Amino acid sequence: MSRLDRWQQRTELPLVGAALAFLVAYAVPIAAPDAPDAVQRTAQAVVGVTWAAFWVDYAVRLALAPDRRAFARRNLVDLAVLVLPLLRPLRLLRVLAVLSVLNRAGVHGLRGRVVLYVTVGTALLLTAAALAVTDAERAAVGSPIQNLGDGFWWAVTTMTTVGYGDTYPVTTTGRAVAVALMLAGIALLGTVTATLASWLVDRVAEEGEAEQTATRAQVAELAREVAELRKALAHEPAPVHDDAPPSGAEERGVGRR
Repeated sequence: MSRLDRWQQRTELPLVGAALAFLVAYAVPIAAPDAPDAVQRTAQAVVGVTWAAFWVDYAVRLALAPDRRAFARRNLVDLAVLVLPLLRPLRLLRVLAVLSVLNRAGVHGLRGRVVLYVTVGTALLLTAAALAVTDAERAAVGSPIQNLGDGFWWAVTTMTTVGYGDTYPVTTTGRAVAVALMLAGIALLGTVTATLASWLVDRVAEEGEAEQTATRAQVAELAREVAELRKALAHEPAPVHDDAPPSGAEERGVGRR
């Protein structure tokens, strides 16, 4: 195991905790804008500390990577969400690292992991989008998104591609979040559809295989019975009939007399 792999393994759970703490601290001033100043300052401090932890993690991974250019190319999203304030809510996707822990807890098979990823990813994406759009739209003039409830309603209707039109973003940041959420919603919908189709195909294949197995067993049983009958007939002696007609020699002897 390389040093990079060991670092990622050791920091997996701490970074999950940091991501959850960042989510709560990021949500507090949005969900409760009238909270006391002490609460607001505490939330801002937690955001700053967790953000610094994400920066340290990225810097250490970059330093430990055998090929730093290749690492940077593979982790462009990580760098972007650290540098660009607009993409900060996407940093919460680090919580997906907890899926590996859940896998070790008993989730086996590709389909099970896909269902788990889609479920947790959907919940996380909806939460991050609702927080981000509410934060961007609440102070905008003419925006129908004024509180976190409006943000969650907008996120659900947008992600499911329903789009009632009663809530919509008017700011550039809100619209950028909307574009990202629509693309993610289409991807998740495709994943769910593909997973369901795969499950149905497997079920039909299992039923067909069970029927074929039963048919082959019946054919084999009939073939065995036919073979036993043939064997029994081959070893059975020919029947002797007492009322058989006399042979030609016997008939001639009787005629001479």
